[in-house]
Amino acid sequence: MANNSKSNLSEKEGVSQPETTSKSSAERIKLNRRKRATTEEFVAKILQGDITFLSRAITLVESTNKKHQEKANEILNACLPYANKSIRVGITGVPGVGKSTFIESFGKHLTQLGKKVAVLAVDPSSSINKGSILGDKTRMEQLVTDKNAFIRPSPSGTSLGGVAQKTRESIILCEAAGFDTIIIETVGVGQSETAVHSMVDFFLLLKLSGAGDELQGIKRGIIEMADAIVINKADGDNVKNAKIAKVEFNRALHLYPPKENGWQPKVLTASALQNSGIDEIYQMILNYIKSSEENGYFNKRRNLQNKHWLFSTIEQELKRRFYEHPEVNSQLKNEIIELNSGKTTPFFSADKLLNLLNKS
Repeated sequence: MANNSKSNLSEKEGVSQPETTSKSSAERIKLNRRKRATTEEFVAKILQGDITFLSRAITLVESTNKKHQEKANEILNACLPYANKSIRVGITGVPGVGKSTFIESFGKHLTQLGKKVAVLAVDPSSSINKGSILGDKTRMEQLVTDKNAFIRPSPSGTSLGGVAQKTRESIILCEAAGFDTIIIETVGVGQSETAVHSMVDFFLLLKLSGAGDELQGIKRGIIEMADAIVINKADGDNVKNAKIAKVEFNRALHLYPPKENGWQPKVLTASALQNSGIDEIYQMILNYIKSSEENGYFNKRRNLQNKHWLFSTIEQELKRRFYEHPEVNSQLKNEIIELNSGKTTPFFSADKLLNLLNKS
């Protein structure tokens, strides 16, 4: 009897056995998961700069679940009036050029100036198991603890250009949360960087010196898109090579026709490790933005971004509807069998499947 009284007393005082505590904690977690925030709560928290709700909203945006997509669209539409008030910077370069280290140094410089920085880092997805490492938060260990910074790694998935499919939507949410500088780090896949170029105001290309990378820079596509080239890792014994690379890239840039906005792309050197050249790069970006706003190109480029966003969304939706259509899916298997047996061609099969989709 005394033991029972002691047990009851312990429970009343909150001194319970470990198993009971564990169970109650699990129940509380389940209860919290069942509680779904409304669209209004999401929007209110995002506008307050709540990082937790911002992250949850981006997760909804990236989800393929139809209910999640519907809610994400509601949140996006409500946040749209509070967006478009940032500078969007795309940063690309070959793997190993030091993108993450550069972004951390650049981001810390901006937060020290009182800026709020959001980094949308895109990690490559495996074409075999579809997985991604998403290790950017680990590589940016100083910036990740900065209260004025937000780092969101996302898998590139099957999208081209080294950009996650929902990066544009994430930009809007980050802008609504009060971030005035949005940095998009791509996987650095070469000339297919058109996707990131179509969603930023300033496109920065990182290059290496002394690694044969100078010749890669002559490739027309990537150079024409770049608003500036930065020779990274210009420190130690590599300072001399960086200066030589700067001269070579400057010569190459003069071979290209002038940009529509009249901007002459710059070539700078920097060392993210030593934080040298970072402020010069930021001042260059500010000069570019000021020049673009004065000649009206800034708004024109934003309009082009919206146009690309529209077309990209249409293409993604059509692709989704095609592969999720039951009749098309069933016929597709037959077409592959016919194709492998040499009874049809890819072009004829594709036309047949598209006509099937149109009829239904």
